[in-house]
Amino acid sequence: MESEFTSTSDQYSNQLQSGAITYSSPSNIALVKYWGKKPVQIPANPSISFTLNNCKTTTTLLFEKSTTTAQVEFEVYVDDKIEVSFKPKIEKFFQLISAYLPFISNYKFEIRTSNTFPHSSGIASSASGMSAIALCLCRLESQLDPSISEEAMLKKASFISRIGSGSACRSVYGGLVAWGESDSIASSSDFYGVEFNEVHSIFKNYQDTVLLVDKGEKVVSSTVGHGLMADHPYAERRFEQANSNLALLKAALIEGNLSVFNEIVESEALTLHAMMMTSSPYFMLFKPNTVEIIQKVWKFREQSGLHLSITLDAGANVHLLYPEAEKEAILQFINDELVGFCQNGQYICDNVGAGPVLLNEDYA
Repeated sequence: MESEFTSTSDQYSNQLQSGAITYSSPSNIALVKYWGKKPVQIPANPSISFTLNNCKTTTTLLFEKSTTTAQVEFEVYVDDKIEVSFKPKIEKFFQLISAYLPFISNYKFEIRTSNTFPHSSGIASSASGMSAIALCLCRLESQLDPSISEEAMLKKASFISRIGSGSACRSVYGGLVAWGESDSIASSSDFYGVEFNEVHSIFKNYQDTVLLVDKGEKVVSSTVGHGLMADHPYAERRFEQANSNLALLKAALIEGNLSVFNEIVESEALTLHAMMMTSSPYFMLFKPNTVEIIQKVWKFREQSGLHLSITLDAGANVHLLYPEAEKEAILQFINDELVGFCQNGQYICDNVGAGPVLLNEDYA
């Protein structure tokens, strides 16, 4: 499978001296969670996510022919300031993808990036960030080798994104995206994300309001969390559950069954946190306000009959998912009952989006 994405330098018929490519790439929120992995970034279970619209990373990749080929030369800027802390991760990423994008050793790069949302806030900044870089690099390769189609470029960008951050492979496409081999999803793969288009119209502009309970750094990184699944006593049962839930969720997405959707999505979120709390060492990523929000949402749903559900990533912040038709009433509930549990009263309104956008390109 990986050989499909291997390139050689003699494939590149065009010569480019310098240029710049800019992509905006969104984050995503998993509905069935990926938790646990094998080398290199192979998921222990399949997952499916909503690609978001407003929570995104914009990245400009500036490139210039290099006089050395010993190693990839690059600098990383976040909000126009050099960010040294990101450099080791990007350096490792370049090393891992060199067999698939061999041209990178011929250039020196400047990576300029910014997010529309707080880093380490329970919104997947690694997903949006790594997918944006991968899209820029794969776009550059398609200019060096014009035989590469747009479809092939995106598929490779998903493959390359995964190497940098597993969930990033789902951000290369819009709508609902599955990742991980599964009998439930046609053409699904452990190596890249695939679009899931058999979806009821109610889910095509589904809303995601992110309640920022805690905007600080996470207690434990996702990388460490995934690693804890290796010896977890409940790991195998969890992987079975994820496969079963994906099949159930697929049916709900096709039928527009909001009750089943809510049940599966909330079960997945709570199971993710249960796995963290039963790991060794164990962690609790909930905050008191996280629990207060969840309980209030459940009470409101029972009383109102509206189709509001919660999900969480590996952090304290709460994603509220609901149909666009119920937006006005649910936003009123958020402002009346939940905003006091958010840090500085902050929350982000988002919805399912169409995926990354190529904003600019310039070649010389």
